[in-house]
Formats: sequence, structure tokens, C-alpha cells
Amino acid sequence: MKKNTSPRSVAFIAGLLAAVLSTLIIAIASRDILISVINFAVVLGICYLVFNYLLQEFVYNKIKLIYKSIYRFKTHNPKELKALDKNINDPIETVSKEVLAWMLENRKEIDQLQKQENFRREFLGNVSHELKTPIQSIQGYIHTLLDGALEDKKVNRLFLTKASKSTERLIELVDELTSISELEGDKSPLDIELFDLVKLTEEVLEMVENLAKDKNVAIHFKKQNAKIVIVEADKSKIRQVLVNLVVNAIKYGKSGGQILIGYYDMDKNILTEISDDGEGIAEEHLPRLFERFYRTDSGRSRDQGGSGLGLAIVKHIIEAHKQTINVRSTLGVGSTFGFTLKKG
Repeated sequence: MKKNTSPRSVAFIAGLLAAVLSTLIIAIASRDILISVINFAVVLGICYLVFNYLLQEFVYNKIKLIYKSIYRFKTHNPKELKALDKNINDPIETVSKEVLAWMLENRKEIDQLQKQENFRREFLGNVSHELKTPIQSIQGYIHTLLDGALEDKKVNRLFLTKASKSTERLIELVDELTSISELEGDKSPLDIELFDLVKLTEEVLEMVENLAKDKNVAIHFKKQNAKIVIVEADKSKIRQVLVNLVVNAIKYGKSGGQILIGYYDMDKNILTEISDDGEGIAEEHLPRLFERFYRTDSGRSRDQGGSGLGLAIVKHIIEAHKQTINVRSTLGVGSTFGFTLKKG
């Protein structure tokens, strides 16, 4: 980068130009070389001193003051502020860099705020839609009963049962939103303990056994798996993670297909992978898959009974353990979700 000219250099150049110009005029008028030389020296000296003083006092020092103000805004260390005058050789260049850095930083902040605003707007819209659906169903059943169906024994129990299911869905949705809020705000502390991840997975598979039978999906452990895999984590929350991922694999896997569960030793961590052989997920959806209410196919997801919060909760739980979760998928082949836990 080309360095900015110093005040002394600017003052000297300006004084030199003034001295040369005045000397030429005097030389032409008087034709006296001695007077011309004296004039040149005097004008050069006076102009240099005057220009240098003006530049230092009214330009350079003002710019240095601006930079000190910028730096003071960034740091509260008095020692650094005291050493500022000694360290700045070219405040103009320094201020230019600081202003450019400030602009870039603010542009990033503005972009981030815009993204957050878009996310907030999208989130509120999704919450409203998800809450409105069961509420409208409950309202419709109640109004129908009040309009006379309550006296009809053939439909009153049916409508009450459907209203009850909608109420359960509403409660489930509110509970999941509460869980995410607690995880984000660290209001749900982890109860860390040592446990066998294989045994916990077997318990989860017993819980979802009927769902797997209905879909005719076989669930297997990979042959190379260890019989016992000890991890250090919150057992109840990891059970929630496994339930979400296995249920998702059953729902979106191929009917009559299979799900594979594998454990891999990653030195200090254990990687757990759950793979299905379903339709797979398009690549453009993968970066947003763990966002709240995000669905790759909203209609199909609602038909399957999903709230769009399961994977967001899974992500928060794993990140609360200071671990990572990822997904890879190929259309027509299937999807694999993997997460790590600290080895016990």
C-alpha cells in the first residue's frame, strides 16, 4: 500500500513552489541574482514553517484526535491509550484502515440483523400456523357438538376423541417450544452420568416397535458394533435424541425397508449414526434441516404428524453437550444422521 505523504513533506513542497514562483517574478523584475536567492530562501523557510504548522494543528492533529476517539471506543485500557501517540506514525492511513474495518464490521452486523429479522418473521408465521391448525380443529368439533351433535350418540364420542387428539397435539407443540426455549437459555441443566448407549438404544427400539411394524421397517445394529458402548452424557436427553432420530427414520424411510444403527470410536468421542433407505433429502435443504419448523415437504410432514421441532430440539441437546450433529443424504438412496458424545 502506498504511504500517505507526511505534513513536513507537504509543507516543504508547498513552500518550494511558492519560493520558486516568487523568485521567478523578482528575478524577471529586478534581474538581481542575490536578491532572488535571498527571496527564495526566505519564502521557502517562512512558507515551510507556516504550512507545516497549519497542517499539524488543523489537519493532522484533528485526524489523530478522531483516531484516538475511535480507539477509545474500542478499548478501555489506559496504558494502550497513553502509548497511542508514540505508536502512530501516519494517523491518516491508520484512520482509513479503521474506518474501512468499521464499515465492514457494521455491514456484517446489518446483514446478521436482517437474517435474524427474516428468521423471526418466518418463525412467528410458522408458530401461528402450527398453533392455528389444532385450535381450529378443536373449535370446529366443539361448535358442531353445541349445534346439536352432542345429543347424537353416534358422533359425540367420535368428535370428542378427535378434539382430544388435537388438544394433545397442541400440548405437544407447546411442550416442544418450551423445551427449545429452556435449552437455548441454559435453563435445563444437564444431568451427566455414565451409561451404556447400546442398552439405551435397545430401550428406544422397544418404545417404537409398533410404529416400525406398522411401516414394515426392520431395524438392525451394524455387525461391527461393540456390545457395550459407554458414554458420558444426560441419559434422559439422549433418549429424546434417539427417539426423534429413529422415529424420523421410520416415518421417512422406505416401507418394507430397513434402518441401520452404528457406533464408531472417534478417540475421545463416540459417533452414533442412524441410516434409513428412504427417498433422501435434496442437498439444498440440508443446511436448514435443523431449523425450527423447517420442512422439506410441508404437506407430507404434516400428514406424518411432525411438528417441525424434533430436529431443532435434537440439535440443541447435542450442542448443549458441546458435541456435534450432522446429516448426509442422497436422493433415492436414503439419509444418515450422526451425532457425537463424550466417551465414558
